[in-house]
Amino acid sequence: MRISRRLIAGLFVLPLLSGCFASSGDDSSASTGAAGGARLRVALPFAPTENYSPYGQDAMLLSRLGVTEGLTRLDANGTAVPALAESWSSENGGRSWVFTLRDAKFQDGEAVTAEAVAAALTAAGKADPAPAALSGVKLTATAEDDDRVRVATAASDPVLPLRLSNPSLAVFSPKAYGKKGTVNVVGTATGPFALTSTEGDTAATLDRFDDYWGGRAQASGVTARFVSDGTARANALRTGQVDIAESLPVAQLASLDQDDVHEVNTARNTSLYLNTRSGAFTEPGLRAAAREAIDTSVIAKGAYEGYAVPAQGLFGPALTWAAGKRVEPAGRARATRPDGESITLATYSDRPELPETAQVLQQQLRKAGFKVKLEVRTYARLEGDLLDGAFDAAVFSRNMMLDTGDPVTVLASDYTCDGSNNLSFLCDKNVDKLVAAAQAESGTAERQDAAMKAEAAVLGTDSVIPLVHLKLVAGIATDVQGALPDPYERTLIGTGTRR
Repeated sequence: MRISRRLIAGLFVLPLLSGCFASSGDDSSASTGAAGGARLRVALPFAPTENYSPYGQDAMLLSRLGVTEGLTRLDANGTAVPALAESWSSENGGRSWVFTLRDAKFQDGEAVTAEAVAAALTAAGKADPAPAALSGVKLTATAEDDDRVRVATAASDPVLPLRLSNPSLAVFSPKAYGKKGTVNVVGTATGPFALTSTEGDTAATLDRFDDYWGGRAQASGVTARFVSDGTARANALRTGQVDIAESLPVAQLASLDQDDVHEVNTARNTSLYLNTRSGAFTEPGLRAAAREAIDTSVIAKGAYEGYAVPAQGLFGPALTWAAGKRVEPAGRARATRPDGESITLATYSDRPELPETAQVLQQQLRKAGFKVKLEVRTYARLEGDLLDGAFDAAVFSRNMMLDTGDPVTVLASDYTCDGSNNLSFLCDKNVDKLVAAAQAESGTAERQDAAMKAEAAVLGTDSVIPLVHLKLVAGIATDVQGALPDPYERTLIGTGTRR
């Protein structure tokens, strides 16, 4: 079993935000930029940890800030729709797809050509480690002519247009690609805002790209600060230092103007992952005992103060198709008495509700008879031990649609023997069989049906206990219009975002 070390961007804790935005010489609140349109000031919780590499979690930052885009994007229903490609069609039983490009330019002034797109996708396919969207997939990309790209895979891939919507498969100018797989994303992407400068892992400056194919953005630029302290982000919004503060702690919401608080259902879950490879939870009966001990309604009402709902499975209400297709888990083990079994429960503090959730779980599991040690760190300090299986259990937040928008793909990466993001270290023949069957389906409805059968098999192992389905809570000042928080957490700033 292999596991990726790119589950989530790490963080650097910045306890104070005061003065951060005022210190930037080109970003006073009154600034409108040389071509009109006030600059936007944004506070984001997750800092870049890979020097803005497009192949890891930093790609999500670039996407949310309107810097990058790929051939396709996801709409609100999770359907692949045109981005740099204006149309596409499949051939050879889904093993080959031809994408027709729109007329577009890179931020360095070069034209977006089929040859450039093919080179960009080829570079992504050679990245080590590979982007999560390409887990288990080998693709080749070639230029058919000036404006058509052929993308082929070894086996039929019915969700390739969904896969290509992942921000890690964004397209950059040929000038961006250096030796040894490096990519310089400064001024080489295709989105409405160009990254122009960075301040390490603390800040980034973006300017409007006037030749964007989708029309000139209404804001002249964006100043982004990466601030892991949720209270600091809320305070910055309340005092007018920022226009948008992403992912606010629910404990801070009562102190804000409620007109500034915006919520949307997301495909993100908080779940308890039980280590099936080593320790107490290799025993199915103890996993069942943990499941029976947990009251998810307490977590939804307490830790999340109503900005989450008790989990019904791996796929929540943001995915409207899931409820009517859900299959009841079968074959679960009978719970055995913990009898004082010692376990270590870990989580990270960068999402402020997680430590509180872990404390609730600690109490509930202790009541059931477990001895529970709690380990809370920043994600950057937790990641290595988490991925090495050092803990018996972990509370983790995961957007189930982040990688491809395809439910089957996330099941394969998170719950199969060879899964790259398998936090439970689960290796179950029945789960692998059902996931493989789902991967073979090409129709949307059939693929969803098969995914829910595989979900039931995963839940039947008690390797993961879904706790709550989350709502995204963003702080957006009342004078800001056109912000784009979405269930898939890929967008935030677009051409119509302005103040």
